[in-house]
Amino acid sequence: MHGLKYNGNKELGLYLGRLMGHAFAESNRFRYIDALIPLPLFPAKEQKRGYNQATVLCEGIAEVLEKPILKDVIIRTSHTDTQTKKNRIERWANMEGRFEVVKPGAIKDKHVLLIDDVITTGATLEACGASLVEAGNTQLSIATLCFSSR
Repeated sequence: MHGLKYNGNKELGLYLGRLMGHAFAESNRFRYIDALIPLPLFPAKEQKRGYNQATVLCEGIAEVLEKPILKDVIIRTSHTDTQTKKNRIERWANMEGRFEVVKPGAIKDKHVLLIDDVITTGATLEACGASLVEAGNTQLSIATLCFSSR
């Protein structure tokens, strides 16, 4: 996970995304997904990192499921400090109002799968997912590569 997120190992991310895609293909839970949406990073953070790890996972998943990736439907509206050192309450407060759907027509009447690399408290996915659902008649599913027990 560290290699994907901090050491620029995009090939690992594609491989892990393909594994996720195969697992999803075997599950009825994700049978009727219309599109994949990577959890967006703030542009400055993505530029510094060189890529969005959630997008790389989506690319691997898309290879297997043959579903489109909607990268520009939702944006992160402001920079947030890293969540890694925050407690549960601070994480929720830090993410409130941080996402905006900029292309609601692209997800109207669709079932979208929001992808992130790690879930800890769920604050980031909750905030992003709520924005997607509020934008229109959108069914939302969420998947992550792994979860933190902390």
